[in-house]
Amino acid sequence: MRTIAVFPTLLTLGNLVCGFFAIVVASRVDRPDGVATDLADTTNVMISGWLVFLGMVFDALDGYVARLSRTSSDFGAQLDSLCDLVTFGVAPAFLLVKMCPRFAYMHRHAIWVIAAAYAVCAALRLARFSLETGDDDDHMHFSGLPSPAGAAAIASFAIMFYTLRKDDNPLVFAQQLDHALQIILPFFAVLVAGLMVSRVPYPHVVNQIVRGQRSFAHVVAVVFALVAIMVVRGYAVSIVSCAFVFTGPARYAWQRYVERRERKESLF
Repeated sequence: MRTIAVFPTLLTLGNLVCGFFAIVVASRVDRPDGVATDLADTTNVMISGWLVFLGMVFDALDGYVARLSRTSSDFGAQLDSLCDLVTFGVAPAFLLVKMCPRFAYMHRHAIWVIAAAYAVCAALRLARFSLETGDDDDHMHFSGLPSPAGAAAIASFAIMFYTLRKDDNPLVFAQQLDHALQIILPFFAVLVAGLMVSRVPYPHVVNQIVRGQRSFAHVVAVVFALVAIMVVRGYAVSIVSCAFVFTGPARYAWQRYVERRERKESLF
């Protein structure tokens, strides 16, 4: 290895820096003591969540720039996996513990076991992806939930918790929803971890929406979807991320059902 593509490598390292500081900011959150969550802790959780999403931007740009400049290399692929493990594996796992103080207070050991299992599954997912992805891959589908999508599903709740815990939140049941999500989220993280190491097919959303030429109606639909997300951004990020997580198993189950039905019909 004598030469390294500078710009794509800097973008990849930017992903790593985002993941590192997401962990640093989340570490500022105090240990749960069973009382109401402090606003400063909620703010740190929210910032940590946005840093994970910023890492996703760097992760998307480094691959695009490398392919555009024809500087893709094995070094870049390995470095990308290592950085992804920090930003999309360790950071969301650590953030999970910090943004569920109610569950962490009641189940101190269980929450760390779940977080560790999530990080392990992310590592396995990234290692498998590195082995199975070649230069001729069309990057239109994934085998298993992509680790950035899994991280987005977890980190998005940091943004939702901040919205729910604000004093000017108009929702009457905001506190009740906050408490319920803190109990549900660790179990949701287990599901996300299992889907990452599964073989359930997932589409590459960015490439399928943006790549190539599309109809005018497609562009209009994308614009209105972005407007809707901006209007309710405090909740939309979590809703969209969770919808993507559940879309894979739902489509996979429907395809299996259709295939079994067609086989049965072919016998008669």
